[in-house]
Amino acid sequence: MIAYIIRRLLLIIPTLLGIMIINFIIVQAAPGGPVEQAIAELTQIGGPATQRVTRAGGDFASGGGGVIQSEGGGYRGARGLDPAFIEELEKQFGFDKPPVERFLLMMGQYLTFDFGESFFRGRPVIDLVLEKMPVSISLGLWTTLITYLVSIPLGIAKAVRDGSRFDVWTSGIIIVGYAIPSFLFAVLLLVLFAGGSYLDWFPLRGIVSDNWDELSLGGKILDYLWHMTLPVLSMVVGGFATLTMLTKNSFLDQIQQQYVITARAKGLSERRVLYGHVFRNSMLLVIAGFPAAFVSILFTGSLLIEVIFSLDGLGLLGFEAAINRDYPIMFGTLFFFSLLGLVMNLIGDIMYTIVDPRIDFEARRA
Repeated sequence: MIAYIIRRLLLIIPTLLGIMIINFIIVQAAPGGPVEQAIAELTQIGGPATQRVTRAGGDFASGGGGVIQSEGGGYRGARGLDPAFIEELEKQFGFDKPPVERFLLMMGQYLTFDFGESFFRGRPVIDLVLEKMPVSISLGLWTTLITYLVSIPLGIAKAVRDGSRFDVWTSGIIIVGYAIPSFLFAVLLLVLFAGGSYLDWFPLRGIVSDNWDELSLGGKILDYLWHMTLPVLSMVVGGFATLTMLTKNSFLDQIQQQYVITARAKGLSERRVLYGHVFRNSMLLVIAGFPAAFVSILFTGSLLIEVIFSLDGLGLLGFEAAINRDYPIMFGTLFFFSLLGLVMNLIGDIMYTIVDPRIDFEARRA
């Protein structure tokens, strides 16, 4: 197992490098880099853009990207601007260096987890991510927890009652929930329960109230749960179908195995057969989704849900970074999330051996 883990860890390096190279090339070819964005704002709005660009400063080693240039070699919309000013913009954003050098500088900084500063916010990327993370952790943690707590027992109950009216009705309900877009359900919840046309039970925005610091510990917990009820409910409504059906099918496959028939013939209770034998084997497929579930707990960013409920999380941060071509945020979060995802995949494989020791990765050739 140790040799397999070492091989997988070594494989992370070229995989992560390939992800970064492909995305760097794509961004190079995308229209409108930070220099061109700054020029467009300068020519349309005036002075404030100059202040914003100057404040951004920074080195492009903290994020790479490209710009669209006109046939004359200058930036689109830069006609009439002082060439010295354009050169200063390029230097501030790091575009005075060739693409290969920018990429190498960027990766060199990322090896020390230095993600640089945002071009247009003038703050370290890591500070921005940490600032937005409580919203995303709240959405991801409760969504994942509720989904697993409901889907796994429901899937087991459906497998035991396969073909019954309970099985048919619950399948219909979760499929309808799966078909409803989360943002549409969120709007419906706002209209019904957040001061729309009917009830005014829940708040419209934020994860806590403005006077949260003045509340007692119990009051803070209740206030937090009060704010998170509608956003989490709108996200989990469509999340039950896949995990529930996966659990049901896994149990059905195991229930038909010979060892289950033998266990029942020995007089074991149905509960012990299901949870002492079948559960352990059927959960292998469900465990395959644990790494993705863990990543979603930490970094779930649902843009539409955040906009509807006025939540300032990672989803909104990523969207604004893409619109503004804020490459340090785009590439910094891509690097970190990709690295975490690759590590979680390895942990998922290790969990297979914990659940079923018969699985031997040493026998596999990576």
